[in-house]
Amino acid sequence: MPRVSDAAGPGTSAEALASISMPDRLETVFGAMDFFDGLPLPGTVTRSYDTLDLLRGIEAFLNCVPGASMVAMRRGLRSLGIDSHTIGYTAPRCTSAPLILTANTETTYGMAYLALDQDGPTVIESPPDSLCFVNDLWQRYVTDMGIAGRDKGEGGKYLFLPPGFDGDVPDGYLVTRPATFSSWVLMRALGGAEGLFRTRIYPLSAAGDPPEQRFVNFAESDFNAVHANDFSFFEEIDTLVQAEPPEALDPERAGQLAALGIVHGKPFRPDDRMRSVLDTAARIASGIVRTLAFKPRDPDFYLYPDSSWKTPWPSRSHAFLSPEGARLLDARAVFHYVGAGTSPAMAVAAVGAGSQYAYTAEDSTGAWLDGGRAYTLRLPRGIPAKDFWAVNVYDPQTRSLLRTDHPYPSVNSLSEAVRTEDDGDTVVHFGPAAPEGREGNWIRTVPGKGWFMLLRLYGPLESWFDQSWRPGEIEPA
Repeated sequence: MPRVSDAAGPGTSAEALASISMPDRLETVFGAMDFFDGLPLPGTVTRSYDTLDLLRGIEAFLNCVPGASMVAMRRGLRSLGIDSHTIGYTAPRCTSAPLILTANTETTYGMAYLALDQDGPTVIESPPDSLCFVNDLWQRYVTDMGIAGRDKGEGGKYLFLPPGFDGDVPDGYLVTRPATFSSWVLMRALGGAEGLFRTRIYPLSAAGDPPEQRFVNFAESDFNAVHANDFSFFEEIDTLVQAEPPEALDPERAGQLAALGIVHGKPFRPDDRMRSVLDTAARIASGIVRTLAFKPRDPDFYLYPDSSWKTPWPSRSHAFLSPEGARLLDARAVFHYVGAGTSPAMAVAAVGAGSQYAYTAEDSTGAWLDGGRAYTLRLPRGIPAKDFWAVNVYDPQTRSLLRTDHPYPSVNSLSEAVRTEDDGDTVVHFGPAAPEGREGNWIRTVPGKGWFMLLRLYGPLESWFDQSWRPGEIEPA
């Protein structure tokens, strides 16, 4: 029998051989992996699959946050009786009672979820002078309605057709074809609740005699609309996968989920080992995405080179695409972990229209904001907001409005109690106690809790975009 050698030869250097070979022991962050001449020993087989399942679970969490968030929001609204025939709304404005990702206290929201699998083709009559949009259940953009939509703010009848619908389509509608049966409808009427009440949602089959529209005010309702950060996250995703067409999800994410046992038409029944691995994956991924959100390493997140102020749209793309067309996975995960809803009108810069956002969880020294300490934020005179500006404070655990004994953790230009300084600047105060004489400029915080804040500019002006105006840093008092 000829002798076989794995030593270096004339055509293969020792370095090349080493680069394609496996040592008998490989030390990794997951523990040692042992091999016999490149063949995994029994303990390494077990560790390899545990590691692979953990890594795929982490990636699936980061990539599927948009879907889990929609499932959680729909579940929370359904608990209040808000369904495909009922519009939930916040009047006069949202309080900190609902757990909803970075809701604000200034806008009258309307929300509903379509159910095209149950209702068939469905009509939405959007109100005039509104800013509304629709996302599918993977939180992908479907359409704008209102000022940024095809009705140009005059109000219009939008017809939503179920995936795969091949029936007759009547004239007179603005036809839309979402990829999922369920879609999230977000409505904001500039005329407040009275404007919102002009919205109608009904099956096309009832167009001849639409039923009376039902509304539910959830502004002060205590319910949870935030997705899980443990094993049940994957159950939320399974709920989505089972109810929606398989083709609604791209093959890459579908493949990640299939490797974990989440497949359309098949029961999701992980054994005890897999449940434990996925629970760990969700918790690790939650820690990772919090790091991505509050300490991003991508410089495009930062509005200014010497500041902690960040933008939720680092590429100005509602689809989180780079200029080269690559999906910015970290940016997508961050946005949907902290907020909800994507629309070109939100991401693209437009002077005097829409809104712009900046957020931070750090003071001027780089330390995390502490609810037991007092801080100030100086907004220089000439705040670049044609309509109004607002500062909202959030709980970093729930990413929802901070709960205190005051239902509106906000300072905004709509309030007559807000005072400017003698030089025209506006100083916002944060802390557990109000500064004397500046109660209208103060947001209460909670000792023992962190917090973060969002600055919103509605109708942003040129000085915001050219950065000739910029907010101060949050200063410890």
